[in-house]
This record gives sequence, C-alpha cells and structure tokens, in this order.
Amino acid sequence: MGKVTGFLEIDRQTARYQPASDRIRHNNEFTIPMSDEEVTKQASRCMDCGIPYCHGDTGCPVNNQIPDWNDLIYQGDWEEASRNLHSTNNFPEFTGRICPAPCEEACTLNLEDAPVAIKTVEQAIADRSYELGMIVPQPADIKTGKRVAIIGSGAAGMAAAQQLARVGHDVHVFERENRAGGLLRYGIPDFKMEKYYIDRRIEQMEGEGVTFHYGVNIGVDKSAKELVEDFDAVLLTTGAEKPRDPGIPGSDLSGVYDAMPYLVQHNRRVGGEAIQSVGWPSDEILASGKHIVVVGGGDTASDCVGTAFRQGAVRVTQMDIRPEPPEREDKMMVWPYWATKMRTSSSQAEGAKREFMAATLGFVGKDGILTGVKCARVNEKREPIEGSEFILKADLAFIAIGFAGPLEETFLKELSLDTTPGRRGDAAITANEADYKTSHAKVYTAGDCRRGQSLIVWAIREGRQAARSIDFDLMGKTNLPR
Repeated sequence: MGKVTGFLEIDRQTARYQPASDRIRHNNEFTIPMSDEEVTKQASRCMDCGIPYCHGDTGCPVNNQIPDWNDLIYQGDWEEASRNLHSTNNFPEFTGRICPAPCEEACTLNLEDAPVAIKTVEQAIADRSYELGMIVPQPADIKTGKRVAIIGSGAAGMAAAQQLARVGHDVHVFERENRAGGLLRYGIPDFKMEKYYIDRRIEQMEGEGVTFHYGVNIGVDKSAKELVEDFDAVLLTTGAEKPRDPGIPGSDLSGVYDAMPYLVQHNRRVGGEAIQSVGWPSDEILASGKHIVVVGGGDTASDCVGTAFRQGAVRVTQMDIRPEPPEREDKMMVWPYWATKMRTSSSQAEGAKREFMAATLGFVGKDGILTGVKCARVNEKREPIEGSEFILKADLAFIAIGFAGPLEETFLKELSLDTTPGRRGDAAITANEADYKTSHAKVYTAGDCRRGQSLIVWAIREGRQAARSIDFDLMGKTNLPR
C-alpha cells in the first residue's frame, strides 16, 4: 500500500482548472497538472483495502490494479507503475481525462467524501509514460497469417486492434470518417481531451502493424459481405449512433438539432477539417450571439453547454426532467455503486442555468424557424403540472437525451444480424460477454453497439475481451488477458 497513515495525514487534492472566464476563450484542455510531488502524496493516501472495490467491476470495468500502482507511485517507481497500468488499460491517457471515475465512487475513503484522487493519478502516470519514452510500438515477433477486419475506430475498436496486432494478426481498421478515434475525436470536445493523444496512439498502432482505412463507410462504400469473405474474422465496434427520438412537437423546426451533429461539426472545425460530411447536416451550426437550450442532463448535454460558451453564446439553459439531486448521497444505501447526487460539470460551472423537474413540451417558432422552447414543471411522476408552463427564448436547441443503438440501414441489415431490444426502444447487436459472437459465424461485436451507450472504460474492456475471443477462435489458444 501507500503510506500507512497517508489517508489520515494528507487531504484529498485534485488538479485545478483555469478560471472559467479564461478557459471559455479557447478550445484547449484547461486542467492545470499537479507536480510529481503532489501526485505522489495523493497516491500515498491509498489504504490498500481488504476488498478494494475500486478495481472490481463495481469501480473499474477494465480492472485497473489501482492499489498496486498507487503504491508504486508512492515508492517513486513511475516506470513500473506505467507497465502495471498499461497491462489492463491500453489508453489510460483517455480514461484519465474523460472517464467519470466510478473507481473514486467505490473508494473506501469515499465513505468520508474524500476518495483517493485515482483519476488524477492515472492521468499523471499515462502522461509521464510518454515523457519516459515508454509508449513505443510493440510489434509481434511472429505473424499468424490470420486477417482481422474491425469496423469502427473508437475506443473499443482501437483496443481490440492493438491487442490483436500484438499477438501477430494482420489487423485492418475501417473508419467512415477522415481520421481515427470515433466519438473520442468527433464527439468529445478538445477542451476535455485534445486530439493529439489519439494521433500518438494511432502512430504507435501503425508501428505495430495495424492498417487504417479512412473514408470507407462499410455497407455503403464497401460491402460488409465482401469484408466477411476477405477476412478470417470481422469485429463490429461502430458504437450506438442512432439518436433517441424525443417525440417533442416542433423538432423539425430550423434551429433544432440532435446534439451529436453539433459536437461533430465543432470538433471538425477545431481540427481543421471541413465541417460538412456524409450523414451529417450540411448547414453550419453556430451558437455565437444566440440563446441556447439544451434538452438533457448527461455528459453529451454538458459537452453542448461548454461548446456553446466557447462559440460565444449569450445564454445557455439546460433542461433536466429529473428532480434536483441531493448534495450528498446516503453512503450506506449506495456505496460502492455510482450515486445520484448533485454534480456540476466544468461546462455547467461556466455559467449555464439548470432547470430541474422541467419537461420540454415542444419547440415553437415562426416561419419554420425556432424562437423558443415550451416547458412545464413536472411532479414526482414526471407529469407536467397544469398551469406551470413557460417559454424559454431559444435561437438554437440541442436534443441530448441519449442514443438508441447502432444505425440499422448499414451492415446490420446487410448481414441480417440479430438484435436485442433494450430500454425505451433501444436496440443492440446480440452477443454475450463470454465470446462476443453475433448471429453470424465470422462476425463479433463489442462496445456501445453491443451493450448500448456506455462509458469509455466499458468500450476498452469489451474491445480487449472481444480480441481475446477472436484470437482464441482463430488459433485454438490465446495469451491475451481476459
């Protein structure tokens, strides 16, 4: 463990942010890194609990060995800490930035509202790994002669590709967009994670033998059946891209958009790419000088809020039908699981007005153009309260209420894959967590297109486990970790 009395002597500390007034003026990351000495102190707070819930499925889907690398940092062995961290997580610099850290919720010290700053330590180890020159290609010594195609280059696809390449398979990743990364690149704003982190990993993976094919939309530009015929195995990691239907009147007004087209367009603009592309709205979406309403209370909604502020929005209001959560949860009822409590994201802290227990009844406009959002307060059953209606001025409205599964009119239909109905009309490609096999003999699936929209750590976990299953089926044995 770290320092035996560390959790008694040292207060919890996390990295600080640039002031909101400064950070909304740019699109770069705004976290102020902690010094090695400060990180070491935070790592030393780890108690090495008898049952460390932080690195089980409860706290960390990729099963990071958190107490181990906390102790290694306390001992000053950054290189071994890096090796340990990378043994379970291919991309800790991603998770250290954008994972919501369920590990900290599961930390024993969270019973006193002072969990170990696990996410901060993880990011520090990952970034230091590059400084130490440890992130280099690890190509396989022997090639297997087997060819694997991966459709989609998000977190699940990247993790699977790296694992399969390192055991000698010839891996080809097919990406619809111009660059790799999936939602990591086009959905996550740069102020949360700058994209050169993805580029460095792609360079590493190419050095390991992974071939990336960009601008190839499988099922449109290239037949999925052709891919199945040409490769020994095909892995689907395309995510859950289909936006959930809000069923809100007036959604067809000009100025009302799903959240993802807005975020994708802004990320393209920041990345120096053309903002128009196949499958996305062609009109330019900008919040500059406008009143913005964001419908939804999750991470995607928060990303819309932060993006709108950086574009110069006059006012941003976020609608959440849920009741305002308590400031502090009942630990004995929910720990070590993720708790419902008041959380304020960095984007919300930049000046957003949050409306709780408020339903969006409809979008109103004039001459086909959005002018406002009709809302109402709701009761405990989320039913509108008569007489509580009000209208918010809105020049733009973004619907951020989640995703309903993978796009259906693509490879899903072409390969006649079985799907599993989920909550609220969701659908996912049918496959279990034991082997990740679909109803097609040579096709596997992992990540959001299998489990529904989820966290990056689940995507990495499933990509790694699917790679193990594919390797075992192709070779009759495998050394890849479960």
